[in-house]
Amino acid sequence: MECAPGRGPGRRLRRTALGAAGGAGSGGAAPPARGAERPTSPAGRARRLRLPAHRRHVPLSPRGEPSSLRRGGSRGLAEPERGAGAVFLRTLPSRLGSPARLSLLCRAVVAAAPPLRLPPPGGGAGGASRQQARPGRRPPPRAVSLMLLFVSQEPQARPGPPPGAAAAGLGPAPGMSVCGEAVGAGSLPSELVVHIFSFLAAPDRLRASAACSHWRECLFYPALWPRLRLSLRVSPAERPRLEFLMRKCGWFVRELRVQFAADNYPTGGGGAAAGEGAVVAGDGEAPPPLSPRWLDLLRTYLELVLCVLSSVRNNRNLQKLSLFGDISILQQHGTISNTYLGKVDPDGKKIKQIQQLFEEILGNSRQLKWLSCGLMLQIVTPTSLSSLSNPIANTMEHLSLLDNHILGNTTLITAVELERFVNLRSLALDFCDFTAEMARVLADSNHVPLHRLSLLVHSVSIMHKSLDNMPKDENWQALTRNSTNLRVYIMAFDVKSDDMLRILKPSIPLERIHFDSYVTCVSGAVVDLISRQYDKFLTHFILMNDVIDMSAFPDLSDNRNEDPLVLLAWRCTRLSLLAVHGYTVWAHNLIAIARLRGSDLKVLEVTEESIEFDQGELADQDVDPVHNFIEQVSLGLGRPWHAVMDIELLSVFTEPTRHFYREMQSFSEGI
Repeated sequence: MECAPGRGPGRRLRRTALGAAGGAGSGGAAPPARGAERPTSPAGRARRLRLPAHRRHVPLSPRGEPSSLRRGGSRGLAEPERGAGAVFLRTLPSRLGSPARLSLLCRAVVAAAPPLRLPPPGGGAGGASRQQARPGRRPPPRAVSLMLLFVSQEPQARPGPPPGAAAAGLGPAPGMSVCGEAVGAGSLPSELVVHIFSFLAAPDRLRASAACSHWRECLFYPALWPRLRLSLRVSPAERPRLEFLMRKCGWFVRELRVQFAADNYPTGGGGAAAGEGAVVAGDGEAPPPLSPRWLDLLRTYLELVLCVLSSVRNNRNLQKLSLFGDISILQQHGTISNTYLGKVDPDGKKIKQIQQLFEEILGNSRQLKWLSCGLMLQIVTPTSLSSLSNPIANTMEHLSLLDNHILGNTTLITAVELERFVNLRSLALDFCDFTAEMARVLADSNHVPLHRLSLLVHSVSIMHKSLDNMPKDENWQALTRNSTNLRVYIMAFDVKSDDMLRILKPSIPLERIHFDSYVTCVSGAVVDLISRQYDKFLTHFILMNDVIDMSAFPDLSDNRNEDPLVLLAWRCTRLSLLAVHGYTVWAHNLIAIARLRGSDLKVLEVTEESIEFDQGELADQDVDPVHNFIEQVSLGLGRPWHAVMDIELLSVFTEPTRHFYREMQSFSEGI
């Protein structure tokens, strides 16, 4: 029977012959004939049967194998329970014959289950304690990292072969010794390095990539970066880092979420109140001046947006694209007029280039399921969605289009365009853009039931757009019949109470509502209407009022015996989050809310300056009213509770549009 070298019975016969020759010396008996039965002891057969599967196919060097392995000694392959990883490291120099075999053996070690034992740095028995890994399908990250550390350490720090090893045939193969000078960390196969990186957290992964250029290239392997979420400061220092990261990951990333966090924008003198800048600019008069530093930041913002869009323009694997530009100027200057943009982009070339890149991304997409673009300064135009092909539009699951720069009666999406998005499950729009015709399109039986609807009601939009086209109660009824699991999230910013009473239709399945204002306050009638109409759906209720005068907060209750917030907690049995700032909340009413909702109220946040005490409670000198109040609320909730001492510690304290964007993302992803 003829066999190829290193395979089948031939390899076993050679090992038998070598073993006989080693035992008999130079005058030993001749090797048995081909095909003869190999004489082995019962212990030897048992050791051979216990050999792991991936060890049986490793070619062995006829003369480079230590005698302890042939005899089945205490450190041989016959005892895999003593640490196959350590045996591999000790015997690897005698087994290597090519780089392909190194890659094969390294992958076998990563998939092996036995514990890993590393020799001490000095080679002696009194070295550092050895790292052991628990048995499993693959070694834990620490054991694998230690293995790489041992392989990649400098030659002078690694133990060399014993004296006379080369003469005895125990030295490493020429040019392929893991513990020698020819092979180091850079010679490990990329698949092995990427597999080890997958176990590490992002900071550890970045530190490990500093070992060599080969590991840095493995850091940006596509499998390690399926999603990329960035929060960028609008600063010139961010541009080189952003360009490097997007050049490495922009062409293959599947989920890209970028938020331009522009905190504390400097503003110049002459700032107008909310909405006034837009009105003045619309009348043809000069807008309020802006500081030169603010204009520089706006110019940097446009450059960063161009960097992000240009890097993903040819990415056909993109599945989620989410862009948010936090300009934080709606409170001071209303909307940005063309006069402002003309100072940083005189010819409008950057704005046009941004719009073209965005349309090119939509046109090149082949797997896009999630598209979110909020407040990005005319990035989205009324014609942008026409760049999407019909197959992509038919499979889109989430769509969010928000841009307060679009004024007048212009909308970012029309009812006719919405008909293509038959598989839409989540939608976020400006409330003035969500018309009765859109509600009829979503209520059609050909459309997949809608699960999440997020609406932003802004005073600037109401000022320039009409509420006459908003859905009526019968439109909401038809929509909820087709989408029985529909839940709505509404954020109202500086909206008058009269407008809110028109917007809040009885058939809206309202689950979350957030009132935020600088000028206009919410009335108790609006809170009472919400508690009556949405008692079966409401889970989140946020009431924020950032007034300058902290001495007198508005009181929602005209009658002390019927506080709207207490009635809200009593009627809305699913209420789990209640946050109040800038409105008067009486201490005894807060105790009643805690007792009504109990442990079901997961979040109760009220700022200290919003809490008021009755004069009778303060007159009692025997009991500390503040301590008694905190104790009663804690007993009602079933957990320790304290008032929020600093408004910045509120979970909902942030710029309103940024909070809406963040909540809309989590609200839509929770389908």
